[in-house]
Amino acid sequence: MRVAFVGKGGSGKTTLSALFSRYVAGRGAPVVAVDADINQHLGMVLGVEEPDLPPPMGGHLTEIKDYLRGDNPRIPSAEVMVKTTPPGRGSRLLTLGERTDPLHRRFAVPTPEGPELMVTGPFEESDLGVACYHSKVGAVELYLNHLVDGAGEYVVVDMTAGADSFASGLFTRFDMTYLVAEPTRQGVSVYRQYRDYASEFGVRIAVVGNKVHGEQDVAFLRDHVGDDLLTWFEHSAAVRALEQGRPFALDDLEPANLDALGVLLKQLDGCEKDWRRFGEQAIEFHLRNAAAWANRATGTDLAAQIDPEFVFGPAALAEPTPYASVAPRPMEGGGSPL
Repeated sequence: MRVAFVGKGGSGKTTLSALFSRYVAGRGAPVVAVDADINQHLGMVLGVEEPDLPPPMGGHLTEIKDYLRGDNPRIPSAEVMVKTTPPGRGSRLLTLGERTDPLHRRFAVPTPEGPELMVTGPFEESDLGVACYHSKVGAVELYLNHLVDGAGEYVVVDMTAGADSFASGLFTRFDMTYLVAEPTRQGVSVYRQYRDYASEFGVRIAVVGNKVHGEQDVAFLRDHVGDDLLTWFEHSAAVRALEQGRPFALDDLEPANLDALGVLLKQLDGCEKDWRRFGEQAIEFHLRNAAAWANRATGTDLAAQIDPEFVFGPAALAEPTPYASVAPRPMEGGGSPL
């Protein structure tokens, strides 16, 4: 299952992404936590020191594309592969089981509490004034487009703030989206914007209240988001300790907050995976991007990348590829290929 944590900047979505990842991993499930926020703090909250962070996916897009395209004849080179390019026969698909594929081995590192961590990476000096952060987040979209996750496997993505994720089809790549909202007018305004943008695409949204001080705060959230309020987290001394870098364990959480993590997991596990819709939306947003900018940028008709006989989901893993295998291009700067 894939879940995104979104919300206003400062709402606590990074902290809740980390707590949820640790909670699920603590139950023995494979979990990959992905930092896709322009403010890269998820690794810090998961206990990974800066020198131990994985390579930034956003800085290795060409290598990632070259690996994922495999020997798909519809994608002759990484240069004509864009963030929305869907997989087809011959593409390399990813699974979460043992995560022994070269992409996971290269871009995921273990964290002290169990989840593995992947990061898009921060802005580099060369990006300033000339690049959009969505070019880096495109690595996450490619990753999710080529991922076939099974039951009891989880990807938790800490997203960019506000409605930034609507700049691509990334917001449709999840089984569930948790919108973290403080009990303030600013917090719930982001919810309304996200709800309105996502409504026509069947995106499942639930509101998670955060930094709640009492029944008055809960009543405020209920008044503004109604039945979309799933659960809430009380103001927490244990979480403040975590954010300040002091010793922290999940058992330090207040019982109500620990119960709220259980509610989030139960809600996610209750979602029905819809591979057909996933595939249809992947194709829809690829065609949108092709018409808007990508055909012009690549000098080719990217609609031709869509494989009409490819079936999204576990069935794709069972289908033998009709194409001969080719070796991926070596990583820039040497080392093992992706």
